[in-house]
Amino acid sequence: MIATIVIVAVVVLLAAYVVATYNRLVRFRNRIDNAYSQIDVQLRRRYDLIPNLVETVKGYAAHERQTLEAVTAARTAAMAAHDQGTPPEQARAENALSATLKSLFALAEQYPDLKANQNFLNLQEELTSTEDRIAYARQFYNDAVLKYNNGIQVFPGNLVAGTFRFRSREYFESEPEAQGPVTVQF
Repeated sequence: MIATIVIVAVVVLLAAYVVATYNRLVRFRNRIDNAYSQIDVQLRRRYDLIPNLVETVKGYAAHERQTLEAVTAARTAAMAAHDQGTPPEQARAENALSATLKSLFALAEQYPDLKANQNFLNLQEELTSTEDRIAYARQFYNDAVLKYNNGIQVFPGNLVAGTFRFRSREYFESEPEAQGPVTVQF
């Protein structure tokens, strides 16, 4: 009789542990999905701002066509990676876009009238604010991925994760060379 009670208690505790661990991993996974959607919101905002910025610069720096085309091409590539790529592929495309935007802002330094244009200043401020939001959203996403990956890789949670086929997620990383200052030559 006591042995049966002990066995039932162990089974109930084990089942409670499995359910609690499964629910915790699902919450972590959902937090990652939410964090990724926040990155998505900010990236779409940036994609919408870039054409306005390019049009504003065109009026002042028409002969700088190569830089403007590079920004447009990088935006297109980033949007394609956003729609079809994995987080690492998307991160590479976003890093390339950030680098071309730095080139565009460096180009603006050569045109005092452009730097004084209120529309350009507003767009630049909006884009800078959006870049800060993207950086925060990336950090939040990567923190959520870290917590989730730890949850599915650490014993005994890895037993539950393996049973229910939880898979590790990839980080949204920036490339070190994309973080430095841009060099522009005229």
